[in-house]
Amino acid sequence: MIESEGDRIVGVRGDPEHPANLGRLCTKGAALHLTARPDYRLLHPELRRQRGQARQRVGWDAALDHAADRFAEIIAAHGPDSVAFYISGQLLTEDYYVFNKLAKGLIGTNNVDTNSRLCMSSAVAGYKQTLGADAPPCCYEDIALADCLLIAGANPAVAHPIVFRRIEDARAANPELRIVVIDPRQTETSAIADLHLPLRPGTDIALYNGLLHVLLGDGLVDRGYIAAHTEGFAELERTVAAYPPAVVAEICGLDQGDVIKAARWFGTAGATLSLYCQGLNQSSHGTHNNVALIHLHLATGQIGRPGAGPFSLTGQPNAMGGREVGGLANLLSAHRDLANPEHRDEVARLWGVPSVPAAPGRTAIALFVALQRGLIKAVWNACTNPAQSLPDQAEVRAALQAADFVVLQEAYGNTDTAAYADLMLPATTWGEKEGTVTNSERWITHLRPAVSPPGEARHDWQIVVDFAHRLGGRLGQPLTEKLFPYRSAEAIFNEHRESTRGRDLDITGLSYALLDAAGPQQWPLAEGASHGRQRLYEDGVFPTGSGRARFVKVEHRSTAENTNAMRPISLLSGRLRDHWHGMSRTGSVARLFNLDDEPLLSMHPADLRERALAAGDLARVGSARGLFPEFAFASVGLYGRADPLVILRATHTTALPESRLQQIDALFGVDDDAAAIVYVDHRRQISKRAVAPDGELVGVRLAGETQAQSWLREVMADNTLDAELIRWAVAPIGQRPGKLQPRSRVVCQCADITAAQTAADIEAGATLAVVQDQRKCGTFCGSCLPEIRQMISAQPLLARGEGALRQHREGA
Repeated sequence: MIESEGDRIVGVRGDPEHPANLGRLCTKGAALHLTARPDYRLLHPELRRQRGQARQRVGWDAALDHAADRFAEIIAAHGPDSVAFYISGQLLTEDYYVFNKLAKGLIGTNNVDTNSRLCMSSAVAGYKQTLGADAPPCCYEDIALADCLLIAGANPAVAHPIVFRRIEDARAANPELRIVVIDPRQTETSAIADLHLPLRPGTDIALYNGLLHVLLGDGLVDRGYIAAHTEGFAELERTVAAYPPAVVAEICGLDQGDVIKAARWFGTAGATLSLYCQGLNQSSHGTHNNVALIHLHLATGQIGRPGAGPFSLTGQPNAMGGREVGGLANLLSAHRDLANPEHRDEVARLWGVPSVPAAPGRTAIALFVALQRGLIKAVWNACTNPAQSLPDQAEVRAALQAADFVVLQEAYGNTDTAAYADLMLPATTWGEKEGTVTNSERWITHLRPAVSPPGEARHDWQIVVDFAHRLGGRLGQPLTEKLFPYRSAEAIFNEHRESTRGRDLDITGLSYALLDAAGPQQWPLAEGASHGRQRLYEDGVFPTGSGRARFVKVEHRSTAENTNAMRPISLLSGRLRDHWHGMSRTGSVARLFNLDDEPLLSMHPADLRERALAAGDLARVGSARGLFPEFAFASVGLYGRADPLVILRATHTTALPESRLQQIDALFGVDDDAAAIVYVDHRRQISKRAVAPDGELVGVRLAGETQAQSWLREVMADNTLDAELIRWAVAPIGQRPGKLQPRSRVVCQCADITAAQTAADIEAGATLAVVQDQRKCGTFCGSCLPEIRQMISAQPLLARGEGALRQHREGA
């Protein structure tokens, strides 16, 4: 829910009536209004007609005419498959629909893929191979109804904090709930586990096959369910015979007793629910990781009933909606398969075109490989940042540089991909758009704009439709007006709705009016139905040719890149609690850097000791992907709250020459000699500069000796350094001058409570309940709760008890 003043968003809060979050927001969501600043937005189209030139502001007609000319020229010379569209799970369903129709219906190419490919395609394929459709069978309410909760390849305490609050609520309501966490790392989520299985990276299939082996040996599979509702189990049963606990323990680096315990907990629970995410998905065999876990539910009948089932957690707000309209290179509208000729004919009839191309399009990674090789000449990027988010960054950037024509349709003009764009098109973003999104549990929500678009920004679907009309004329397509007749987002939704008739995700009973009157609805909700369906497959009938779920033979395979003597450590990337994806939005909010202000490396204590590393040390990390080209270490982040500081930290093997320091000074705006205090010691290779026009410290650069950096950032963020003390900015001191109190790190972003305040409360005997009641910590998004619990557990029990007793006496 958005609070606005005129056309300015000034606040956000969760909708207490929304069934997905019940009013709760994570720190990112609670700070979203702070990203709605016009100085970060792309406000008008920009075009360069030749590489090497700077882009110039142009009008919309000139921008889209140029884009249509370039696409038409390339298609005429090289064919429809010489162009491609790379879009995003941040788009609304209606935006996705018209992009899909533009590529597959008008141009005649299936080269339209999305960044959801990187996070969700394995989950999609896993569901389809086993259950027959890309349809999560569970709902969030199942968390409270489960007796055993298996969390695999996910850290919801950080990546899905509202889901994690449900897990904490479930544990509080049911102390007998058993939680198993499968993750190579110790995480905030594994801290609440009754059993943590820190398997070796990439050994998921071996583990799940091993769990099924134990279930079979203990007679914990449901033979009746298997016989009535599945197929292919006999072959899988022969496969998992080779995965006894001892073998699995050796492959996975686990204790075989823990493997047996996890299987028995899974199989003996009245209801077992699995939650899983990128740890399974982002793998060279991610689909089979998903399949192997889903097997456990099918073999035990733990699906289609309250508290049970395999529940894939989605990584982006509308990755589900994009898949519903066929927004991937191998999909068509309404969960139709591109490889199925009947499905292609159905979509062609719906759209009124002669045919839909049969050749699969280029998927995300392959798309940019083809771009670098010249097989694709033009790429249209929308609402995503491939120059930052795709793997093998050097190759991706080389591909963008090699392209004949690059379009970037974005709300923010400062992303990495912008440097490669020949044409920039300003798009609207959250708070300004109308359309629908679908969440992990199939709730469809109608979003309505709260403010008008800034500058000349247009809605994504409007940009596509306008471009399609222009391109269709140049391609000699007489059906363009009939293909793209839309004058509103609702018109697009209505066509998408009709495409779902009779499909597994049938939403013919939905409308914008119903969503506005009754609130979000779950699919399927067919015409004539009064409400959607919470859980799927309750009747044991699956959307496959036989109506049965399928077991698939899956075997353990090693990771695509294995450890060796030169590279003995597996490097896993993890999400930051307070940031989204590439940080094009949250990266502009200083308060969201208070928890993680620079990249961190976490290692097992034994690995740290072996490499003589301690907390706070700088570690040099190398991989087959390369190193930072100039510095041994470098990071850029923000600090503060309302008015952010930009902080660059870098380490170099030798002192930088003065010319390089001058370049850095100019880049960060600290090159004003008239307002500068300068200290240089050539013998010790120390160079410092503080800039303070009108007696206010606005920038500092320290090179060679940096003791003052910690207190300088605090006083600059708070603007608490008196003018007469500014000269101390270039002094070699590690503490604030004068009597200034040190600033404490913020623990609870939502309530703006610092670590010092929290520690003082705990030292005085406050329990978690008291901290929540008095400070409101953990009562908004709950993301700070794991850290507060750690702070409480670190206090001596006796001191806590005495403090609580004193507090009780004082209260009495």
